[in-house]
Amino acid sequence: MNLQGKIKDALPGWLNEPTPDGDVVLSSRIRLARNLRQLSFPHYAGEKQLEEVISQVNSVLKSSARLLPDYVLKRMDGLGQLDRVLLVEQYLVSLDLINNPAHRGVVLNKEQTVSIMLNEEDHLRIQSIFSGLQLKKAWELGTQIDDQLESQLDYAFNEEKGYLTTCPTNVGTGLRASVMIHLPALDIVDQVKRVLSVLPHVGLNVRGIYGEGTDSSGNLYQISNQVTLGLSEEEIISKLVSVTKQVIDQERSAREALLANESRLQLENRVNRAFGILTHARLLSSEETINLINDVLMGAELNMIPGIKVQTVKELLFLNRPAILQNLVGQELTPGERDYYRAAVIREHLTSAKE
Repeated sequence: MNLQGKIKDALPGWLNEPTPDGDVVLSSRIRLARNLRQLSFPHYAGEKQLEEVISQVNSVLKSSARLLPDYVLKRMDGLGQLDRVLLVEQYLVSLDLINNPAHRGVVLNKEQTVSIMLNEEDHLRIQSIFSGLQLKKAWELGTQIDDQLESQLDYAFNEEKGYLTTCPTNVGTGLRASVMIHLPALDIVDQVKRVLSVLPHVGLNVRGIYGEGTDSSGNLYQISNQVTLGLSEEEIISKLVSVTKQVIDQERSAREALLANESRLQLENRVNRAFGILTHARLLSSEETINLINDVLMGAELNMIPGIKVQTVKELLFLNRPAILQNLVGQELTPGERDYYRAAVIREHLTSAKE
């Protein structure tokens, strides 16, 4: 298989290197919840009102082509199921949006660092995402897009309460900031639950890789703010960055401890066994693969695997996913076929990275 060109197109555009604190932080994302005045919230709106949201946003894009170049609106009901799931796996839309595709859409920029979900829980969910710990950069881009939209759209806003949203926890700034972090060493030393259990007490949530209602896998966790009312956007982001850096320090300390004692040989054995399976296996299930990638990613972060970059292993996290895998192969696959092609794609990607 010669898939390197297709792999680049299948990976999310925001997944770039080098990035600050990229040895622990996979991504930084901000999301702004906004609604249009005099239109019912999406869950209560009729077809006509939902279409009005799409029409108004599309009009802004057309009138702001110079300021918002290469922004394209895609309707969910105009995409096949596989293409919709692909957007979820790239962290560009939510499961809720694709599960209710009628009268819903998403606006994407060319770099895929911005996505604007239309008629999800709110009329607009403006998202900006970057790799590594770049929350402030994500906020600057997100608020720039928000300002451009607000200059032409009549947002539902109350002087006392702030932006009005479907969910009360989003009222106020409407801002949800989050980071995706990789904590393998804290898991090995059995400290990850202790570290993460403190976060709700300081106003932060811990969730799985696809957000609310999902579980963690591969020692990947999403940390985000709990409330948006009573704090400024700057305070929310500053607090999350500060706490994230503390978690980063604890993960790095755990890694140093593992390298400094008799555990190092066991760690090297664990990493290289996982790398050996990924580079030679002919069949790989999704669950097995995420656990193997977890170990190999830790090894790459600790420079244990010559010739393999952290970025290459991060890309495997996405190549493991069903819709991205089927997009690469160019056809829908049965679970058994996915196990075969998953192993083949991963072998090729790791082999090409070392050449």
